[in-house]
Amino acid sequence: MSIELKLSRINRVYRPSEVVEGKIIVRSSSSISHYGIRLAVNGSVNLQVRGGSAGVIETLVGVAKPISIVNKIIEVRPSGKIASGTSEIPFSMNIKQPGEKNLERFYETFHGANINIQYLLTVDISRGYLHKSLSTTMEFIVESDKADLLERPVSPEMVIFYLTQDTQRHPLLPELKSGGFRVIGKMSTQCCLSDPIVGELTVEASAVPICSIDMHLLRVESILLGEKIVTEQSLIQTTQMADGDVCRNMTLPIYVILPRLLTCPTVLAGPFSIEFKVAVVITFQSDVAKVHSKSDPTTPRLWLAMESLPLELVRTR
Repeated sequence: MSIELKLSRINRVYRPSEVVEGKIIVRSSSSISHYGIRLAVNGSVNLQVRGGSAGVIETLVGVAKPISIVNKIIEVRPSGKIASGTSEIPFSMNIKQPGEKNLERFYETFHGANINIQYLLTVDISRGYLHKSLSTTMEFIVESDKADLLERPVSPEMVIFYLTQDTQRHPLLPELKSGGFRVIGKMSTQCCLSDPIVGELTVEASAVPICSIDMHLLRVESILLGEKIVTEQSLIQTTQMADGDVCRNMTLPIYVILPRLLTCPTVLAGPFSIEFKVAVVITFQSDVAKVHSKSDPTTPRLWLAMESLPLELVRTR
């Protein structure tokens, strides 16, 4: 005996104003009596604080309460029987009724380190006290309504950045500090979620051979706990721009595809915020680096040069 939820859209992406449609598939070797089939939709922002880099004492962990976005239940079928074999029961549900006021705005689905915005469908077949209820849960993805999206195109302006021995705020290898290096580039810092991050960089000079050039995509999650704002930065993905000692004065393209679910439009809400950064990291060839090959790539090291830029993510029509 099993139960399965199957949505009409393979990608499971819906907007708040749209109707979620699908089928409840029940497989059983014998007929089943039940006291009703109910479908629930639950959307919430789950906040948790791990401490760590945020420097929060353990007593504060788990204090933040989930923020409810939507919570509704509909009856798909009243009491009755489900025949043996495979039965498909169609359903449809409005996530948000026209004119309906919700407790919170519909934030887009996001899976972060401390903040999770999730929308779940749960079907429950009640079978009374003598039998265990049949239930299953499926996540579906919510994106912003078209009416709430930006009409204007994303700004094509590029931000120019430099990496030299003088722009680094952490200690460098003596040969890097004395010999010097200079890398110049430009990159878009406002980006549509469906488009890549684009730009270019050029290594003009470097006294020490380069090992690799990488682009780190970072999320910056902030949670309001009482009178404190706890902020934690974590790595989403790394894209290698170059491998080995790069030719001097050769323009290298920057092209980074944004991962789905791990990114969302930049959110600045009252109890929490989700922001993003990109970090250009140059790794120089060094015997010291070989000893610490498994170190955190976002932590400043003697053999690394880094430059971080804020990144605003938006969704457009």
